[in-house]
Amino acid sequence: MAGRLAGKTCIITGTGGAMGSEAALVFAREGALVIGCDVDADAAQQTLERVRAEGGRMESLHPLDLSTQENAAALAAFALSHGGRIDVLYNNGGGVRMAWLPDMSAEDWSFTIRNELDIIFFAVRAVWPTMVEHGGGSIINVGSVSGKIAYKVLPAVAHSAAKGGVIAMSKHMAMEGGPHGIRVNSISPGLVLTPSTERKMSDPAWAEAMIGKIMLARAGTPADVVPAAVYLASDEARWVTGADFAIDGGTTAW
Repeated sequence: MAGRLAGKTCIITGTGGAMGSEAALVFAREGALVIGCDVDADAAQQTLERVRAEGGRMESLHPLDLSTQENAAALAAFALSHGGRIDVLYNNGGGVRMAWLPDMSAEDWSFTIRNELDIIFFAVRAVWPTMVEHGGGSIINVGSVSGKIAYKVLPAVAHSAAKGGVIAMSKHMAMEGGPHGIRVNSISPGLVLTPSTERKMSDPAWAEAMIGKIMLARAGTPADVVPAAVYLASDEARWVTGADFAIDGGTTAW
């Protein structure tokens, strides 16, 4: 049987990370031509090799820092050169620096805004003309529960500002994209186990505070989040735009 994403060219940013690697594998299994990228060339190459070893179709541009307009344009051109069109942009990649408000330097604030908010704006603007030309597409932006709530143990003032901006910006993009058949939605994960969060979970007080926010009483995994992106990328979501999907085990429901 054909996969849910058969025939689609799908850009996934940050394919060197835990979430991006999982997304590349699942999207390829669903029949997509995956176009990946990451600043970490070794990690991106490992994902590329894993996808191809499974028989999936993937190309990757790495190392690539998407926090500049020029590099975002280069990624769009790379995708077009391999797929002829861009059907999906999954803005998964990003970078963050955490600090409490009194300790947040101007440099760390700007770094986080650039690598969590600007990075999405640049990528969307780069793919927008070709999506308009081809009659539409699906854009999936990664927000966060931190764009909606605060955690006592998470020094996330810049992260919260950026992710709140992603959620709001996605709604505006959906409004502009509607007449062109471009759907824009956001996914807002809660606490997801990655190498960095697993290290944090070794602190019992930190883990208790974070898990205590989750109705299902456990951290998520990349495999809990990626299926929502597959749905939004697929034609099954053809009447879904301007929505934010809370994939957070119930964190933001109470």
